[in-house]
Amino acid sequence: MQAEVFDSIDSLSSNLAGYLGTEQVNHVRRAYYYAEQAHEGQFRRSGEPYVTHPLAVAGILGDMHMDHQSLMAAMLHDVIEDTGITKTAIKSQFGNTVADLVDGVSKLNKITFSSRAEAQAENFQKMAMAMAKDLRVILVKIADRLHNMRTLDVLTPDKRRRISRETLDIYAPIANRLGMNNVRVEFEELGFAALYPMRARRISAAVKRVRGNRKEIVSQIQTALEACLEREGLPGRTIGREKHLYSIYEKMRSKRRSFSEIMDVYAFRIIVDKVDTCYRVLGAVHSLYKPVPGRFKDYIAIPKANGYQSLHTTLFGMHGVPIEIQIRTEEMEAMANNGIAAHWLYKSNEDLPSNAHMRAREWVNGLLEMQKHAGNSLEFIEHVKIDLFPDEIYVFTPKGTIFELPMGSTAVDFAYAIHTDVGNSCVACRISRRLAPLSEPLQSGQTVEIITAPGTQPNPAWLSFVVTGKARSNIRHYLKNQKQSESVALGRRLLNKALSNFDTQIETIDPQNLEAVLSQNNINSLDQLLEEIGLGNRMSHLVAQKLVSQHKAATVVEATEREQEGYLAIRGSEGMVMNYAKCCHPIPGDPIVGHISSGRGMVIHTDDCNNIADIRDNPEKCVSVRWDPDVIGEFSVELRVELENQRGIIATLATTITGTEANIEKISTLERDARFSIVNLSLNVRNRVHLARVMKRVRLIKPVVRVTRVKSRKVRKTIKSIIGSN
Repeated sequence: MQAEVFDSIDSLSSNLAGYLGTEQVNHVRRAYYYAEQAHEGQFRRSGEPYVTHPLAVAGILGDMHMDHQSLMAAMLHDVIEDTGITKTAIKSQFGNTVADLVDGVSKLNKITFSSRAEAQAENFQKMAMAMAKDLRVILVKIADRLHNMRTLDVLTPDKRRRISRETLDIYAPIANRLGMNNVRVEFEELGFAALYPMRARRISAAVKRVRGNRKEIVSQIQTALEACLEREGLPGRTIGREKHLYSIYEKMRSKRRSFSEIMDVYAFRIIVDKVDTCYRVLGAVHSLYKPVPGRFKDYIAIPKANGYQSLHTTLFGMHGVPIEIQIRTEEMEAMANNGIAAHWLYKSNEDLPSNAHMRAREWVNGLLEMQKHAGNSLEFIEHVKIDLFPDEIYVFTPKGTIFELPMGSTAVDFAYAIHTDVGNSCVACRISRRLAPLSEPLQSGQTVEIITAPGTQPNPAWLSFVVTGKARSNIRHYLKNQKQSESVALGRRLLNKALSNFDTQIETIDPQNLEAVLSQNNINSLDQLLEEIGLGNRMSHLVAQKLVSQHKAATVVEATEREQEGYLAIRGSEGMVMNYAKCCHPIPGDPIVGHISSGRGMVIHTDDCNNIADIRDNPEKCVSVRWDPDVIGEFSVELRVELENQRGIIATLATTITGTEANIEKISTLERDARFSIVNLSLNVRNRVHLARVMKRVRLIKPVVRVTRVKSRKVRKTIKSIIGSN
């Protein structure tokens, strides 16, 4: 897309008069003169007066047939940032709408960030917020970036590369997401040339070399297609499609194909008058050349997420040459090239936005939801980038509703696309009526049914296979909140246990003492203090000493003596802030001790574990704990089985263990000699009684020589590394 360059407001005005009213054109002229005055004395790096930039940005939007308010905002988009003029002044001159657009487009100013990546992410967040108010903000921003890309030459190589990388990473995908194909292509071509100048030159030279050889074949195919349409009496124009340098480079890189393989495909576009003709043309070209099976896509019936509509088919042409054909109407062609910008060209009524406009608004609303759940701007940008490159698949609900998802999406992504609550409570799925794993990638055309259960929660393992930003941000948000509430609950129990040694509880603490302790430690609330204790960042007995009143603090020595009597009960349902040590694998029935680990919460070890021997009696590091009589859950334990080598012995061993209702997590075999082997097993059991039953059954297997539980395995880390900075 190479826009006409307007060197004055008069040449732009005469161009705008083709689709805007006289009064609207005059509004745009007034905005230009205002900007010219505001930027008086300012120059671009190229030496031109600064006002040439807003004029060029407005020219780009004029080529897209944008409305006059967008063009006025384009003229004024740098006024707030680069001159002393305020938003209020623009509001009084040009009205609320234009002032809001200008404010939305204004870049972040006078804010320092810890890194360039963070600044870019914050900038994008601000843009998302502004887009939510008015989608035209992003169109002005894109036009601004496009003119900056066209005038990159005057910048230093470092700056050129940085701006090009940002354009390829963020702006080109946004243009694609909004269906603005012409802008996307130009972003990619300019960005590619600036980022990889040598690669761009080599591919460009190679394209020029083969163009001559292709000319004759392209001409023959085009003549055959046009003759076919004429025979069938179908009105339409045929255009040969040029391949763009960046798309050639990306295909060579991602699909590992040679240049000649990519250039062997010939591409054409057939533009017709109405939808009905599209399907008739499809039938005509399929009778002219044989279609390649599985390569037909109907984006008219099911448009892409960005509103793109077209029929795609691949044919075996003359001499077996592959021909890619796109068939669409004139309006679809305008939508394909200008996307959401075409909404302002084709809208018939302010109250009836087009599909492209509604899809774009849905996408922006999705961005805002992700922004709400993201921990910081960098996490937000990570989620957004996933959604900016959607090779879509289309799947159906059992009732026939279509959902568009990025390629590689799973049932969990689908569940979150339906609703956050459905995602949070999903336990299983049926794909095309068969039960399937939640991690199975979905294929276009499948019907997906999500099975939910009340009281369930997202599994941290889902983060390893979900694809969409919405699913990822919601799972992270839920787990973060869950860990926080579990930390508060554990912290409350630990602090109450420590306070019981002073014959008091949290509820009976003097509020003034509590306030004093919170302010001393720069903590805002009791919940935050409890969370810190639960995560192991603060010691409960030290906090308890500070909380009790002065006359009670004198009894601290007696309290420490009595502390040995009080135990914290481990229920097995504490969640993510209660961990069970991998070195000694404690299970219900074992004597245990709790080690407070900074950031992780409490780690439970067996009483005789070597790894905590040095800190076992340190009340700052370890807490007296016991298993609750009603402890629930399955606990990991390791067994070592010595046995004689026999065919099928591993299968017998596995069957025996499964028969005792124990679950095998991991199994590995080590051959000691020709006759004997050692099998190491990792099992899940309920308690020591359950483990004893498993071991008894295993001993009864004839070839088994010995069964032992592996306990207190010395880990490679030193004690210092275990206790960290506690």
